Amino acid sequence: MIDLGSDTVTHPTEEMREAMLRAELGDDSREGDPTVRRLERLAADRTGKEDALFVASGTMSNLVALLAHTGRGGEVLLDAESHFMRSEMGGIASLAGLFYRTIPSTRGALDLAELREKLSEKLSRNKLATALVCVETTHNSAGGAVLPLDHMAELRTLTAEKGISVHIDGARLFNAAIALGVPAAEIAKHGDSVGFCVSKGLSAPFGSVLCGSAAFIERARAYRRMVGGGMRQAGIMAAAGVVALERMVDRLADDHRRAKRIAEGISVIDPQFADPRLVDTNIVMVEVGHTGSDATNWIAALEAKGLRAGAWSKRSLRLVTHRHIDDAGVEEAIGIFRSVSMSR
Repeated sequence: MIDLGSDTVTHPTEEMREAMLRAELGDDSREGDPTVRRLERLAADRTGKEDALFVASGTMSNLVALLAHTGRGGEVLLDAESHFMRSEMGGIASLAGLFYRTIPSTRGALDLAELREKLSEKLSRNKLATALVCVETTHNSAGGAVLPLDHMAELRTLTAEKGISVHIDGARLFNAAIALGVPAAEIAKHGDSVGFCVSKGLSAPFGSVLCGSAAFIERARAYRRMVGGGMRQAGIMAAAGVVALERMVDRLADDHRRAKRIAEGISVIDPQFADPRLVDTNIVMVEVGHTGSDATNWIAALEAKGLRAGAWSKRSLRLVTHRHIDDAGVEEAIGIFRSVSMSR
């Protein structure tokens, strides 16, 4: 099976497994776990932040960031198609106790004129104070789109004028950095905090890291415990994350190249399937609504021939490349698309 359903299906490398076996351990929620601290120091260094916190997932990273920034009050401004809104089960309201207002966006980039209109420095008789602005890069719903650095700089300037913090959901932060050809810190500097996954394309089996100022991470550590994220000998998992950051970042360029090739290949079959110009990183969105079959039918037909895809909507699929997909697998996937397309 050629599994393009997600880059979360990646398995740890042999080096990761060995590091996990040999990891120095402690109680992360008490005196601390030395391997966890090593990962946190490395993550802080790579993002240009003072400190970092190892958490279970990107969703937990975002939830803890919301709590640490806001203390459960105020309004959050963000994109309607962000991971916060699509995939986190309403935690922004039900757990973090925050009101949210969506801002129009183009491929994940917030409309800055609209954002300026909605920013509110303080509570008034008919307006909530803006507690936080959240952005996402790469942007999952926008097909792995990368926010331009000049856009992020302008957003940062705009929010700083009002004294409002910015959180970057960077689950695939290092994909964005590779696509832009810059260190991850060049992206992270435009946010007060940033979270990224060491799983997904980086291939660790578990975990995300939330990075920010020392004071912010101290608050975040308390909120991590509140939401049940305190861990014991977590160095077993953190050891794989260390290897992920030290060994697996540069190879993400291969995933990007292969995703572009998939988009090119299936656009030759049918230009309405995908636009290769919109593939920034390792995600390809495929439109199938015009074929007379919905995403569910397409997924079943593709899987029957050996290709696993994910549904993004009733009319679209998501394909995600990762280190288990080589060039031969890419060409085979294109061939399967051709075969299924001819039967529609």
